Amino acid sequence: MKQCTHADALPHPAPEPRSETCLECLAAGTDPVQLRLCLECGHVGCCDSSPLRHATAHYKESGHPVMRTFEPGENWRWCFVDHVLV
Repeated sequence: MKQCTHADALPHPAPEPRSETCLECLAAGTDPVQLRLCLECGHVGCCDSSPLRHATAHYKESGHPVMRTFEPGENWRWCFVDHVLV
């Protein structure tokens, strides 16, 4: 089973969210479907079900590998590099 090789390098404590929603969606006039939080820097972006996929775009621009859901009641994490739940 494939495992994430990046989770151990994440900052502790986790960064505070930079915003409460996807600021890129607000600027573009679109609505985020669900939110994701970058565990490297605290960027909040929308998921891949949203029209503009800002969480994935943030990973591609920054190289920050692990994000977590920013939805109430959820606590899973995803590694973009290893393509696995952390």
